[in-house]
Amino acid sequence: MTLTYIMAATLFGGLTSVLLAAALSAPLLGLIVRHLVSLSTGVLLGTALLHVLPEAFESHVEPHALFLTLLGGLMFFFLLEKAELYRHGHHHEHDDHHHHHGFDAEQAGRGGWSVLVGDSIHNFCDGVLIAAAFLVDTHVGAVTAMAIIAHEIPQEVGDYIVLINAGFSRTRALVYNLLSGLAAVVGGVLGYFLIEPWQNLLPYLMVIAASSFVYVAVADLIPQLQKRLTARDTVLQLVWLAVGLVMIALLVNGLHHEH
Repeated sequence: MTLTYIMAATLFGGLTSVLLAAALSAPLLGLIVRHLVSLSTGVLLGTALLHVLPEAFESHVEPHALFLTLLGGLMFFFLLEKAELYRHGHHHEHDDHHHHHGFDAEQAGRGGWSVLVGDSIHNFCDGVLIAAAFLVDTHVGAVTAMAIIAHEIPQEVGDYIVLINAGFSRTRALVYNLLSGLAAVVGGVLGYFLIEPWQNLLPYLMVIAASSFVYVAVADLIPQLQKRLTARDTVLQLVWLAVGLVMIALLVNGLHHEH
């Protein structure tokens, strides 16, 4: 059953983003992505700090080793992004970021394949982390998968809009996004078979998952939110961010009562 949960969770995120992109117009997608970025910031931070890290630190592993793993994870994802292998942008010409004309063409033109490769590697890593979470506990896996899906949807939809604005047909952009999303399924399945025999590594993998969530939230999402400074946009950001935090807090509280 664990493998089934892993495959379902990894497949759901990719399919949801593709179906959402296929159903809605680009301007409407831009508006949705803007709010989802705020929501996913709260979900990622809440999942990392309220659920995943406490779960890892409740193990019998030395806390200093886990903190060192957290630091190493943050540096690892920083270096991956430097190498353009861990891309998680949400920029597009409908997001009020005021990029210069032709920005999307530059993003999806010469660098289009590196964007897709980077997203595929990102999704593959997410799949491995989902597998590790489900191997710890089904509840931990469900919350971790929800956090990853909450971030994957605006990421994949944002990339879809970039490709459309750069001249890709809707079908071609959707197919590329779908293939990129399926990398998470591959990562989940491989992670299940590679990690299961090494149960003692699970607390470290949970900390690495948390470092991924914190890095994406702090290095990518929060700087985007700081670029919208009107009072109305600021209030909306705080509301959606709070919704994400409260969702995770309530879910974690419910799981504690079940235990």
